[in-house]
Amino acid sequence: MRHRLIVPGAIAAASLLLTVPASAAEPTPGAPGVGDPYYPDYGNGGYDVSHYDLRLTYQPKTDKLSGTATLLATAEQDLSRFNLDFALDVSEVRVNGKKARFKTSGAHELEVTPAEPLAEGRQATVVVRYHGVPSKVKVDDYTSWHRTKDGGVAANEPEAAWWWFPSNDHPTDKASYDISVAVPDGTQAISNGTLQSQRSRAGWTRYNWRSRAPQATYLATLAVGKFDITTAKTDSGLPVINAYSKDLGEHEGAARASVERTAEITDWLEGYFGRYPFEALGGYVPNTDTTYALETQTRPFYSPDDFADGSNTSVVVHEMAHQWYGDSVSVKGWKDIWINEGFARYAQWLWSEDQGEGTAQELADYAYASHPADDPFWKVKPGDPGPENQFHRAVYDRGAMALQALRNEIGDKDFFAVLKGWPQKYQGGNAEVRDFVAYAEKVSGEPLSELFDTWLYQPSKPAAGADAGAASFAAKGTPERPRSWKQIHTADHPRH
Repeated sequence: MRHRLIVPGAIAAASLLLTVPASAAEPTPGAPGVGDPYYPDYGNGGYDVSHYDLRLTYQPKTDKLSGTATLLATAEQDLSRFNLDFALDVSEVRVNGKKARFKTSGAHELEVTPAEPLAEGRQATVVVRYHGVPSKVKVDDYTSWHRTKDGGVAANEPEAAWWWFPSNDHPTDKASYDISVAVPDGTQAISNGTLQSQRSRAGWTRYNWRSRAPQATYLATLAVGKFDITTAKTDSGLPVINAYSKDLGEHEGAARASVERTAEITDWLEGYFGRYPFEALGGYVPNTDTTYALETQTRPFYSPDDFADGSNTSVVVHEMAHQWYGDSVSVKGWKDIWINEGFARYAQWLWSEDQGEGTAQELADYAYASHPADDPFWKVKPGDPGPENQFHRAVYDRGAMALQALRNEIGDKDFFAVLKGWPQKYQGGNAEVRDFVAYAEKVSGEPLSELFDTWLYQPSKPAAGADAGAASFAAKGTPERPRSWKQIHTADHPRH
C-alpha cells in the first residue's frame, strides 16, 4: 500500500473542491424523480452516476442479501440532498468518506443528506451499506426478486434494482458496473458482462463480474443458484457464457438447444444492425415460475416457460435484438418503448423469413388482418401507449407493422440502411421516437411524419390500400397463419 503525504493547505483545497463556495447560490435538494410522465418517482434529479461497484453476500437458504454499494456520481447542481431508489434496509451511508444522514420516503426513496453540500460539476463517492430479504420486500404489492428453490433472481422491467442495489433508476442514467457476489460453495452467481475472477475461501465462492459499456439499471441482473455453465468464444473472440438451472427438468433440452445458438444468432443480427455493441454475450435460464424473457445486457434472462413447447430460437432473436435496440440505444422516456419492442419483434419477423417460416410481409398481413377495426388492439398507440399498456401486444405487433409499412414506403435499400445506421448513431446513449423518425427521413429523403403518425399515434386501424405503407397489407379476410407465429409470441411479457 502506498501512502501520499498531503499538507493541511492541500486538504483544505481538496475540501473546497467537494463543497459549494460561500458565494454560490444556496444548495438545493435534487428532485425525487427524473420527470418521466409514466413513472414520476423513478430515477432522481441533481446527479449522474458513472459507475456502480457492488460487493454482495447472498445466502440462498434464507434469501438474505447484504452488501456495500459504491456509486461514483457527478453533481449536476449544487446539492444539499439527493435521493436514491432502493427498498432494502440501510445501515449506513457515507458521502466522500463522511457519514451522511439518511431516511426513507415514498415507496422506494432513500433520501441522503451529505455532511457537506456537493458542488455542481464535482464527482462524489457514495457508499451505502445494506441488508434484507428481497423476496419479502414488496413495493406496491409486488417484488421483482424471483425466489427459486436454490437461490434468487433479479430480472424485471421497468424496475428490478430496488431489491438488490441502490441506484438512480431510470434508463437515462447509464453507468459501468463491477458486481462482486459471495455465495456458498457449490452455488453460482451469474451477472452481466465478463467474469473477471472466481475465488473460494472458507466455504464461500466470490464471483466478480464487470460490465464496461454504459448500462441502464433495469438491465443489470443477478442470478444465484445451482447452474450448469457453458463457455465458448465467437468467431471474433468475444466470450459467450450461458447458464442453465440444474433443475429445469423437461425444459432443459429445449432451453439448451435454443440459448446455445446465441452466438450464431448474434452473428446473423450483425448483418442487419451492425457490429455487436458489447464485450460479451450469452443467456441464462433459471428455474423461475415467470412467463417472460428480458434483455438483461449481454446476458438475457429466459423463463423455462419460453421453451415449454420445444426449442425456441425466436425468443433468443428477440432478446439479442434488444442488445442494439433497447440496451445500447436506450429510451429517453418509458413512452418510447416502441424503440425497444417494435424492433425486437421485427427482428423475429426477419428471422422467420430467413428460416422459411413466414416472411415479414406475411406476418404483417396476418397481424393486420387478425384484428378487426373495432378491436381494442388498435386503441393502443405504440408511440405512446401509456404505462398500463407499455407491454401490450400492440406495442410489439403494431409496432412491427409500422416498420413493415416503412419498408414498403422507402424500399429495402433505405430501410435496411436505417436499421443498421440508427444503433450506430446513438450507440451507448438514449433516444426517442422522434429521433428515429428524423433519422429515417434523412436516410430516405422522404417525408415520413404521416406514416409514423398513422401507425404509432392514431387510435384506429390504418386503412388497407391507403397511403402510409398499408397498401400491400391484407385487406380482406385473414390469411393463413405463418408457421412462426406461435413461437414468436412467447417473447411477450407483462410488467409483473
